[in-house]
Amino acid sequence: MARGNKLRVVFYVCGVAWCALATREVCAADPPDIRQELLLLRQQNQALQQQLEKQQSLIDSLTQKVSEIQATSLQSSREVDHLKGEVENNATAPGKSANFNLGQVHLSGEGGVGFFNSGSKGAFPNAEFRVDEAKLFVDAPIWGNVYFFTELNLITREASDLSLQLGEAYLDFENVSGLWNWDRVLNIRAGRMDIPFGEEYLSRDAIDNPLISHSLSDIWGVDEGLEFYGKAGKFGYVVAVQNGGPSGNRDFDADKSIAGRVSFDPAPWLHLSASGMRTGDLKLPGDNWSELWFGNAWVFPLGSTNMNKYHANLVEGDVVLHLPQVQVRAFGGMLHYDDNDSPGNNRRDVYYYSVEATHDFGSKFYAGVRFSQIFADKGFPIAGNGDLNQYVFSGVLTQDIWRLSLGLGYRWSQNFLLKTEYTFEQGELVGGENRNHEDLFAVEAAFKF
Repeated sequence: MARGNKLRVVFYVCGVAWCALATREVCAADPPDIRQELLLLRQQNQALQQQLEKQQSLIDSLTQKVSEIQATSLQSSREVDHLKGEVENNATAPGKSANFNLGQVHLSGEGGVGFFNSGSKGAFPNAEFRVDEAKLFVDAPIWGNVYFFTELNLITREASDLSLQLGEAYLDFENVSGLWNWDRVLNIRAGRMDIPFGEEYLSRDAIDNPLISHSLSDIWGVDEGLEFYGKAGKFGYVVAVQNGGPSGNRDFDADKSIAGRVSFDPAPWLHLSASGMRTGDLKLPGDNWSELWFGNAWVFPLGSTNMNKYHANLVEGDVVLHLPQVQVRAFGGMLHYDDNDSPGNNRRDVYYYSVEATHDFGSKFYAGVRFSQIFADKGFPIAGNGDLNQYVFSGVLTQDIWRLSLGLGYRWSQNFLLKTEYTFEQGELVGGENRNHEDLFAVEAAFKF
């Protein structure tokens, strides 16, 4: 029994000794493995550092490019902010390019040249070659987030001759709300700005318009005043207080024009907006027409010599659908006219709408169609494609008119567009006489620089 215990003790001691030796061998083997792992980690760390340095270099390069783009395209960025909290229209109404710089002053321009031929009672009965549009833009930083922008119109389609006219000209106080950490919620413009009613005016220039004509209502105008605009999330807004009358130097009535638009973009493919406006009281003889254009003419006084004040109120809703290769735009609204000629009872409502669709065939070629119509039960001065002297200044009133425009276009580049169009237009005057011979065929090359 004692011998067995001794054997067990010997085996136990041997086992302990073997374990100790094995442990020592393992411990002796550890340092090379650890060194290898440390070497691997060091190599991986160096690789990560190199990758981070490359990424930082790329970020710095992109930041520099963005800064250069912002420095040479100030007007473009402001147009994006102005619009329209509004997706619409960042796509709809591209900002002006600014590729020519004189120090911090940025120059750009756009225009269109073409051939226009209308029916015998249309605006171009003699098959005319014409410069349809020529505009210059000057944009310069003043101080901090304060900028100056001006638009010089060398010629427009509405002008009767070649004469230099002032378009927009304003000081732009960007991101005023940034003072209390609300980014881009409030921006302010002071000077002479587009009247912010509806959305067609945002794509009215030749390079932005997929067709050559506009809708029948074609609401637009430029007026002096103050404008507030901004965006918050999916909502955007713009509100302006302006003079209302056509004179750039005087206002003949203290009552001001107020116009505004609120937009909502619930999805990337859908844009909605609602607009409202009052022209304010316009006083004769100074305000012979409003600053607002409607139907390719102005809001015009309808009363007799018994009246000396008139005004119009408008409402409109717009929708834009951005679908694959297809874009659809539609709007509809009402204009209410009234004046202080009580015996004449000139009050009336005018209803209008437009539906437009463009389809892209590849990246350059596209086709477009637009149908628009105006209803004025008691009649209204509507020029359309017709002659201003006949359908506005002579007192002839139109009660119903429609326009169908069919067009094809080819985008050679972002700065150059070639397009052609045929427009059918017919209507009816108060009293039942038809309006015809106003169809339009046109070819135009539009450009910007």
